[in-house]
Amino acid sequence: MCGRFVQLTPPAALAALFGVDPAHAPLPNVPPRYNAAPTQDLMVVRRNPETGRRHLDLLRWGLVPSFARDSSGGGRLINARSENVAEKPTFRSAWRARRRCIVPADAFYEWKAVDKRRQPFLISREDGRPMAFAGLWEGWKDPATGQWLRTFTILTCAATERLRALHERMPVILPEPDIKAWLEGGDATALMRPFPGEALQLMPVSSEVNAVRNEGPQLLSPLPDSEAAAAAALLALPAS
Repeated sequence: MCGRFVQLTPPAALAALFGVDPAHAPLPNVPPRYNAAPTQDLMVVRRNPETGRRHLDLLRWGLVPSFARDSSGGGRLINARSENVAEKPTFRSAWRARRRCIVPADAFYEWKAVDKRRQPFLISREDGRPMAFAGLWEGWKDPATGQWLRTFTILTCAATERLRALHERMPVILPEPDIKAWLEGGDATALMRPFPGEALQLMPVSSEVNAVRNEGPQLLSPLPDSEAAAAAALLALPAS
């Protein structure tokens, strides 16, 4: 599952990393997000099917199907299970039309729940590179105003053994060689697989991240050694 993540890499750096030409696709002006949450406008990479060019756009997190009566349910559709995304009515249209996108993330959060405690962990790549979450996007037209709302969801798959200590699901993280196929290729079913667990690192962080209203670089700070050891020990305990 992915319910909170981090977007720190500047738009210009993301454009260079994901093949977006700013001369043809103006870059968004956005602040860093240390605690990106559902219903917020966040950066995604999309491919224009007519020009073939990639764009870095701001879309709202939480997919609103084109047939929805209103946009209120989008906040619940932040993730789509890769195993049945092709059949689910809420995601089927975007999947069949290949409205795929990349959601850049410097890290994401997952929680270990033991008794009444919810300890957050920051998960990132060992090599420090931004992750490329596989996503789908959709357009919804407001029947009252005629304005378009563009939203996205993040695909998930079964978690690796290492991450399963936190949650049974994890976002689909695309290795660099798979990004082109995801954005431009045909059947992408084989691309929706777990990212190697040994290529990811887990770090316990402050419970301050539990509140969506909290933002800032302090959310990424490691815990003091004694607290970090106690938090890491929770990984060996069964979830409550």
